[in-house]
Amino acid sequence: MAEILEALMLVCFGLSWPLNAYKNYKAKTAAGSSWQFIALITLGYVAGIAAKFISGSINWVLAVYFINLACLGINWAVYFRNRRLDAEREEVVDAVVCEAEEILDEAQQAPEGRMAHVHATA
Repeated sequence: MAEILEALMLVCFGLSWPLNAYKNYKAKTAAGSSWQFIALITLGYVAGIAAKFISGSINWVLAVYFINLACLGINWAVYFRNRRLDAEREEVVDAVVCEAEEILDEAQQAPEGRMAHVHATA
């Protein structure tokens, strides 16, 4: 009975990881995600697996631990993918801001007649 309850607990926790990975994949941003949280959960599953081996309780429940750990691996992959996407977006924003600042600087340095043209085209 203890094995069934342990497996039920793992399945309940484990169902959240694919859902979390899917939500974060669709969001395409790491904002709101925490690598520390994923790391603590990963550590917890590794500790549970180690406890199974140390206690000699190697049974079918161990497979559920490994399935959950694999789902966390997917969460790690999505997290790092989203961090890369965030960095790429940040580069684009920085480039646009830099270009806008250059245009503004040129407009401020232009003679009055040119300034009217800049305002008309903007």
